[in-house]
Amino acid sequence: MKKLFATLVSFAMAFSLVGCGDKTPTANGGDLNDGTYTAAVNGMNDKVEVTMKVADKKIESLEVTSQKETPGIGSPLLDKDGNVMLEGGEAPTTLIPREIVEKGSLKVDNVTGATITTGAIKAAVKDCLEQAGANLDDWNKDVKDTYKTRENAEADVVVVGAGGAGLAAAIKVAQEGKSVVLVEKNGEMGGDTLVCGAIYNTPDEALQSKVTMSDSVKAKLEKALAEKPVSDEHATLQKEVQAQWDAYKKDGRKDLFDSKEWYALQTWINGDKVGRMPLVKELCYNAFDGLKWIEDMGMGFSDEITQGAGSLWQRTHTSLMKMGTGFMSTYASQMNKFKDKITFINEATAKELIKADDKVTGVKVEDNHTKQTFEVNGKDGVILATGGFAANSKMVQEYNTAGKWADLSKTGTTNRFSCSQGDGIVMAKAAGAELADMDQIQLLYLGNLKDGQISKYPPRCVNGTDQIIFINKDGKRFVQEDGRRDQICLAVLNQPDSMFYILESGDGDKYKDIKDPEWRSGDGFTLQYLEDNGFIVVGDTVEELAEKLKMDPAVLKDTLAKFNESVTSGKDEFGRTLFSTKLEKGPFIATARQACIHHTMGGVAIDVNGHVLGEGNKPISGLYAAGEITGGIHGANRLGGNAVVDTVVFGKIAGEAIVADNK
Repeated sequence: MKKLFATLVSFAMAFSLVGCGDKTPTANGGDLNDGTYTAAVNGMNDKVEVTMKVADKKIESLEVTSQKETPGIGSPLLDKDGNVMLEGGEAPTTLIPREIVEKGSLKVDNVTGATITTGAIKAAVKDCLEQAGANLDDWNKDVKDTYKTRENAEADVVVVGAGGAGLAAAIKVAQEGKSVVLVEKNGEMGGDTLVCGAIYNTPDEALQSKVTMSDSVKAKLEKALAEKPVSDEHATLQKEVQAQWDAYKKDGRKDLFDSKEWYALQTWINGDKVGRMPLVKELCYNAFDGLKWIEDMGMGFSDEITQGAGSLWQRTHTSLMKMGTGFMSTYASQMNKFKDKITFINEATAKELIKADDKVTGVKVEDNHTKQTFEVNGKDGVILATGGFAANSKMVQEYNTAGKWADLSKTGTTNRFSCSQGDGIVMAKAAGAELADMDQIQLLYLGNLKDGQISKYPPRCVNGTDQIIFINKDGKRFVQEDGRRDQICLAVLNQPDSMFYILESGDGDKYKDIKDPEWRSGDGFTLQYLEDNGFIVVGDTVEELAEKLKMDPAVLKDTLAKFNESVTSGKDEFGRTLFSTKLEKGPFIATARQACIHHTMGGVAIDVNGHVLGEGNKPISGLYAAGEITGGIHGANRLGGNAVVDTVVFGKIAGEAIVADNK
């Protein structure tokens, strides 16, 4: 944290405005009283502190001096070495103070996608100005006319959306030697990939050879192989996996069985056989190559294989960096490498696709600040990577017709509201695209009770399910913790107050001590912070924890005793298959969570090369799509860890296809 803080301070200082020579701000709101002024206002995660220094009655420097905002959204994106990366836009913690001084006004526009952080900075600056005796009327002038005029842009390819899929597509296009304009409506790249759990599924023989396959895990595989096929595609894939499984047993192996065919079969079956088999195979068969592609670009993963939440098999690779910052910093480094090929346009919202002679050749775009419209043209076509619609309540209500979920109008979302609005789906439909599986909506059970985000998530084995249990407000287990996401969420919704606790203990070799000063949650918080701010409840004993949670300690002790018996026997009343650790030693930590709208499996119809399909399943010339905007891949239930695979695999495929189609 000291290194991070020093980086942020030094970065902010680089943009400080010194009141002498040619650095004296030309726009200022009247004389100020000399001195140093500090104010702090609550941001997205914690207090955002601003310090303003005034000399000779003018601002000498204005900077954010303390904050815990999300990297890549509220605060700067950093690489693994702590270096600030600006290729995908600038964070409000540095941009907003500088703009306030340069424009001499508090009415600078928010950084799209970081409005809470921006608002906190403005409020803190206002406080500092008041302390310095400013006339606030001087600092409230309209500055709309100070924003730059947008010019039309063109390249070989246009990519709309700079989340995981859009970045993968743009970088692949650049690697193939083509020019690309990347359009992003937020102030910074990243989308929902930036705040994801950063887990990636793929069979990986080297890592899975270190895992011993238990009888309960074997039973899961054999159950899938015993199913009666519902189609020729199902039967063929099942036979391939059966032959592999027979060979595994014949060799007397004890390590974890896996293959790209089993990955595809498991993904398709647990999507309730709704997904299009060719798309499922494309995803799963190319997952390992996608992993190696991003690793070759510098992406780092843990060398331990796990089973992520809802992934159903121990094939999960976890980023070494917090949330999606590892992916984003990797992509940012490639944007810098190919800066002669990639043009990044942010704070610009695509509104409509442009067609010429029945081919999609660009997009009409609106500047977020000035509302000026301009065109971005690509002679080879457009790749849409704008995400799903999980943060668009009206759209969720319109398409929530599958019967799985009741009314979702008051259900929160784990997605960023500036993303996942379904705007790309609307544009594609207007251009003639067919839609697929729009009624398939996924909830995730990991939203915090404050705002539904997957934040302040404390389990010290963050992406494993083998050392935690779920309990309701009565202290009872109620679901298979390593089961499907939809089944867990349905069970959560039926619990008292539609919430539950993730319970962990001080056992297990994967856990760090609760007082370890180096431990951080997925988004960078200490356990002490999480406890002080009500995100977790800690008890040194079961009795103490139960008292704090207002549970009957006898009930909670019985719950733990039954689970510990299951660890010994390998048999569980809820059908759980992963057990590694008994929960016996304090401290015990309970984390309150709820089920929130997380992913929409429906979207524009595509083929295996990312071509968007129109009437009669014919490709729309010049139009491609990748990521959550597409439908037909995940079926009725997306496996945890498959969304990031989707962004990498189909982003890369769409980039390759648009280049190949225009040679």
